[in-house]
Amino acid sequence: MTLAAASHRSDAEFVIEDLSTGLFPSGFGRLGDGRSFAFRVHRGQLVVEVYHPRLAGPVPMPEDVIATTTRGLTDLDVEDARSLSAAVRDAVSAAAPVR
Repeated sequence: MTLAAASHRSDAEFVIEDLSTGLFPSGFGRLGDGRSFAFRVHRGQLVVEVYHPRLAGPVPMPEDVIATTTRGLTDLDVEDARSLSAAVRDAVSAAAPVR
């Protein structure tokens, strides 16, 4: 597991707070506008969920998801934190709103 260094910049657009690499990578972070996100690998896909700002509790509920996206793992090195971070950043920016 790799713990990202705390960001002291208030204008940070994308911060990963926790990142676990390996066979089943996962983690979570925050966006500059107050939204949070989480990611995990499920059935060979990187799954990213973006939550609305100001969650009521420490664990997001299904109704807190405002956007989601998935992508394959074929060109992604899940053992490399930089590769995984870049894929998550790209996935967060491409997440489609949940209806």
